[in-house]
Amino acid sequence: MSTKERIHNLWMLLEPYVVEQGFELIELEFGTCGRSPVLRVFIESPERPVTLDDCTTVSRVLSNVLDTVEMEETSYMLEVSSPGFDRPIRREKDFVRFSGESVRIQTDMPVNGRKNFKGILQGIENGMILVNVNGELFQVHIENLRHANLIR
Repeated sequence: MSTKERIHNLWMLLEPYVVEQGFELIELEFGTCGRSPVLRVFIESPERPVTLDDCTTVSRVLSNVLDTVEMEETSYMLEVSSPGFDRPIRREKDFVRFSGESVRIQTDMPVNGRKNFKGILQGIENGMILVNVNGELFQVHIENLRHANLIR
């Protein structure tokens, strides 16, 4: 199973539990800490900043859920945190919400010969992310998105 498929499946599993705790799921990613695999979960609250206690509570809930699921890794660390200044952008509503902001976008497949874009987000239309890079408008299909982050 590809990493994108694993992330999608975990997203579908975990998002209801994050929402139940009063937060939005912003991003999931696999990484490492030393040699140990890590599942990073980023959450956000629409009403207030996310606290350490919030992350601890959500971590306990998600840990219990993940204990019921077969993971490729026999052991892994779970990290729950707020997205920070370089907030990931993933969902269509985020591309609308952060229109006009500076972003960094990386694609899986090249668009006009490039895979990295740094510019001003212009929104999203019909599944195409619009980003202005030094006066040139690029369109990136949301399915071609590897990473997108705000630059603050």
